[in-house]
Amino acid sequence: MAAPNIVNVATITGKTYAAALGTTVTTSLVSNSASSGKVFKINTILVSNVDGANPATVTVDHYDGTTGYKIASTINVPADSTLFLLDKNSSLYLEEGCSIRGGASAASDLEILISYEEIS
Repeated sequence: MAAPNIVNVATITGKTYAAALGTTVTTSLVSNSASSGKVFKINTILVSNVDGANPATVTVDHYDGTTGYKIASTINVPADSTLFLLDKNSSLYLEEGCSIRGGASAASDLEILISYEEIS
């Protein structure tokens, strides 16, 4: 599991992942395969509650292939609101074999948007 030297980058590709969250908190959202030769710079994670009446909770973690380390743990997202879990000022790197996983307390009440750069 080697990450590329980001001082001598050949390619940076901007990517965005978006989905409705289910109730399985170990669902892989963004994954960097073990032999990709890339590192992903996660710039933004937004969670929006699209239910007009009910709050829901979100859990998101950084999974290193063995253990999930919480970025957010059962954080309440009020109805019709958006939660900024991560922004460019607090970005993180997703190395080979790692992923961002997440889920919600109620299926399809929360939608997630992850903006990242694929660096090789």
